[in-house]
Amino acid sequence: MAWKNRGGSELNSRNLVSRKLTFILCICCFFVGVLFTDRMWTEPEAKGISKPTGIEAERLKLLADGCDTSNVRRDSKDITGEVSKTRDVIETLDKTISNLEMELAAARAMQDSIVSDTPISDYLRLPEPIKKRKYLMVIGINTAFSSRRRRDSVRATWMPQGDKLKKLEEETGIVMRFVIGHSATSGGILDRAIEAEEKKHGDFLRLEHIEGYLELSAKTKTYFTTAVALWDADFYVKVDDDVHVNIGTLGATLSRYQSKPRVYVGCMKSGPVLAHKGVRYHEPEHWKFGEEGNKYFRHATGQLYAISKDLATYISINQHVLHKYANEDVSLGSWFIGLDVEHIDDRRLCCGTPPDCEWKAQAGNICVASFDWSCSGICRSADRMKEVHKRCGEDKTAVWNASF
Repeated sequence: MAWKNRGGSELNSRNLVSRKLTFILCICCFFVGVLFTDRMWTEPEAKGISKPTGIEAERLKLLADGCDTSNVRRDSKDITGEVSKTRDVIETLDKTISNLEMELAAARAMQDSIVSDTPISDYLRLPEPIKKRKYLMVIGINTAFSSRRRRDSVRATWMPQGDKLKKLEEETGIVMRFVIGHSATSGGILDRAIEAEEKKHGDFLRLEHIEGYLELSAKTKTYFTTAVALWDADFYVKVDDDVHVNIGTLGATLSRYQSKPRVYVGCMKSGPVLAHKGVRYHEPEHWKFGEEGNKYFRHATGQLYAISKDLATYISINQHVLHKYANEDVSLGSWFIGLDVEHIDDRRLCCGTPPDCEWKAQAGNICVASFDWSCSGICRSADRMKEVHKRCGEDKTAVWNASF
């Protein structure tokens, strides 16, 4: 019995020692593991490379985001300079867009000719350097097949002829042409007569247009579309062949508006809308203008007016959707409704015939254009143009000495 008790106490003592030893070994293993792990995962530092400071880290972040820290600290002068540069860039883009629109208009004219299988005017085949030259203005003199005597009266007075006409283009940047389309019978006697006249004088602009009194609005669209495709000018002028014009005075007048992008120059009016059939200038679409007795919107009288390049380009680009009213001058005015256009009302573009224009010339206020309101032009212009030119015309050297 004593042996049994002594053996049991020895066994209990051994178990207690074994437990303590196991616990101590576990703790030692834990610390050894921690020490080993720290050594294995410590990030080595590259020799010669220091850790970035807080400021450097921020700078690196800005550079990574595409920012230039040198631009962060700008003074007011730098900002003003940047604004000025931005304005210059915008102006350059505006000019580029305007030039592209003009080239687009020319390309569309070419495309329309190809699609419709109609011949392109010979002017569209001019060499590139001539097409790209800058002109002050293109003057289109609206004429008809039956107006040969009117054209001759213009040639004998205010329109230079032959080499002088070419010299006018080269030295002053003024292009002048009689504007006419074709007859309903292509290649007929009327067309052949114009072709013979063209060979003699070389002063026509032939349009892809069928002539007719009721087609003047369509002719106006075609004229501006063709002119802007052929000549890069600041202004495009339309004048009737029974109106007297002082070219130098016209050029000096328009040159004052060269800095304005969208100007519409003429003698502005807003006459009554004539609803009754059978009267001259009857408007079939009078109902669009409200009640009977209403007036048209403001527009230039049709004897002579000028529009800037941007407006001519606008007509060219949108020619297929611009509505045509019965009266050509009303149609033109309607195309600019809703646009940011400056209407210039200059009464020197609609002086009367002598003595009116003569008195004004003597007073030093030379008229740009003269005609009779009662005839919507100079009455019997073929016979009276020389008289009007003698009494109201500018000096012969005016156009050559002018600085536009």
